[in-house]
Amino acid sequence: MSLLPETGRRVTEIAARAQSAGRAPSLALAVVRDRSLLHFTGAGETPPPDPKTQYRLGSITKTLTATMVMQLRDEGFFALDDLLYRHLPGTPVGGLTLRQLLGHVSGLQREPDGPWWERRDGGDVEQLLRELGFDKIAGPPFRTYHYSNLAYGLLGAVLERVTGESWRDLVGKRVLDPLGMKRTTYSPVEPYARGYVVHALDGTLHEEPRPDAGAMAPAGQLWSTVTDMAKWAAFLADPAPTVLSRGTVDEMCTPVVMQDETWTAGHGLGPELHRVGERVYAGHGGSMPGYVSSLLVHRPSRTGVVAFANSYGLRGTSIRAVALETLTTVLDTEPAPPQPWRPAPAPQGEASELCGRWWWMGGEYEVVADGEELVMAPVGYSAREPWRFAREAPDRWRGTKGVNAGEVLAVLRSADGTVDKLDIATFVFARDPRHLA
Repeated sequence: MSLLPETGRRVTEIAARAQSAGRAPSLALAVVRDRSLLHFTGAGETPPPDPKTQYRLGSITKTLTATMVMQLRDEGFFALDDLLYRHLPGTPVGGLTLRQLLGHVSGLQREPDGPWWERRDGGDVEQLLRELGFDKIAGPPFRTYHYSNLAYGLLGAVLERVTGESWRDLVGKRVLDPLGMKRTTYSPVEPYARGYVVHALDGTLHEEPRPDAGAMAPAGQLWSTVTDMAKWAAFLADPAPTVLSRGTVDEMCTPVVMQDETWTAGHGLGPELHRVGERVYAGHGGSMPGYVSSLLVHRPSRTGVVAFANSYGLRGTSIRAVALETLTTVLDTEPAPPQPWRPAPAPQGEASELCGRWWWMGGEYEVVADGEELVMAPVGYSAREPWRFAREAPDRWRGTKGVNAGEVLAVLRSADGTVDKLDIATFVFARDPRHLA
């Protein structure tokens, strides 16, 4: 599978233009769909781009940290609305919640105390907490969006405290190994691109150091390749249940806060969100001294873009703009083909009793089984998002998606035990078309 020649030419032109005008020593750009690398291109010679060459991810790392937070939440280690002091006793910012930290609505300042953490070897968690003061809260929580690297350093500290393992070991065991991301590493492993600051006047290169971020590693430490980031893009679009359920990844990609007044950029529980026209892309950008990166995914079409450059910024543009232009170009010219229809297995157990047509207030609804869930939708209103329900107990289902997410579907039975009606949040559906209750 690959892009059509004309689409590939346009993507290659985007990369060449960005590298030349942006004055990047090397720029790598790739398109992925349905877990396949459709197109790889690059420009520059320092080094020549290659899909297996490592670049530093910067803040894309935060999406992996957020994934581990959600894993542990799902496993019962904590709740997202836990106050920070429950897991980091004595911290002067203990009144903030994990949810606020994930979504950058905690009010915390952007950086920890001390010298710029991205250009020095970082200390351990104890040092990070020891240097943390009350003055790090820049504004009231949930009032507005304020991006905070410090927030993700603290989330990494929580992960270490509740598991007794280092963040470095956790990310390998819980995310990288299960997804087969063997070229995503804590420290650079050859071949990797050296990172540079490009002198604004004469165009010479200054190679940047590659420090260990220590306790701030959860905010931006990792190194990876186009090939591995294609796997991560595929996971965000179509989650692997062994790592995280689709429902939880959907939750991560639900807006927590908007970043601008035009609602074109927002933030979820880890991923950044960007709206281009009627489409919403999920992912994250990243930068560390000498490197910029971007990963964006259009989840409905399972299409993503990975972009790396080994310069500290692109002159006149940004790596995010490169990724946005590339993904939009691909979706405009090559929309994802519809998934082939396949006959469904016969519904089993209680689901078999609930499938079929139901009526409420003169409207007709259809219930079908989809794996272990029920899908319910009004007949004749294809634009409305179907409701999905997962079984919690006999005669009790919980909404997982759509307007009834979180609501209970209760099965009402007749005296003889047959299914009579469905009660969804007090709205009662019946088999009789004349039913109005």
